[in-house]
Amino acid sequence: MKNFMTVLAVVLMSATTFGQDNLGEVKGTVVEKNTTVAAYGAHIFINDNGRKYNATADVDGRFRISGIPAGTYIVNVKYKGDTLEKRIIAEVPMDGFFNTDTINFYSDILDMPVMTVHYDPNELKLISGNLPVTTLTAEEIERSPVKTDIKALINSMSSDVRMTNDGELVFRGARKGDMLYLMDGVKTATIGNVPSSSIGRMMIYTGGLPAKYGDTLGGVVIMETKSYFDLYRRWEATQIREGKM
Repeated sequence: MKNFMTVLAVVLMSATTFGQDNLGEVKGTVVEKNTTVAAYGAHIFINDNGRKYNATADVDGRFRISGIPAGTYIVNVKYKGDTLEKRIIAEVPMDGFFNTDTINFYSDILDMPVMTVHYDPNELKLISGNLPVTTLTAEEIERSPVKTDIKALINSMSSDVRMTNDGELVFRGARKGDMLYLMDGVKTATIGNVPSSSIGRMMIYTGGLPAKYGDTLGGVVIMETKSYFDLYRRWEATQIREGKM
């Protein structure tokens, strides 16, 4: 019995460790109304169905909210008793950050610089500023022509991923089976039959693996399944974008 409890404790600790691996951050800067003066002490927070993520702007107005599970969130700002009425929608990536840029604080208006971004969806996306990692969101998975085949979906994410004749995936010339799959932070040796409709985000490393994934010479596939709260936050963000909330 004692040995069983010891093994159980180790398993639970491992699950907790891996479950915390794919967290993201929100960062940015808050300045006072119609100025470039830092909004020192501004309270920036995310309410996530009972969980709250907080940060306070420093003397330069900068803030960073860490330890946020990947997903869509509404960022709120409170300063000198006033709350920013127009909330900020943050798409927090796995192992990366969402940058709000400079927030010019108004009591009822959010004034942010206009930004136009052009990108090739077939190219690698950058997270944390310099880390080349290919990612797919739930929306991108829904639009994929191979969304019904999880292995084909992974194969389509990077030219460094190849599917062998027997249907196995190989990363950057590594041997078959020399790769790591993580589903909601839990390691698996094979991918199995995972319905793509249940996946909220996918990310693959085909090289330059972080130390926490260092027990493989091939690649890493990270998948996070959808939850009720993911669907709710996505719906809430859509309502805000459309001016219905």
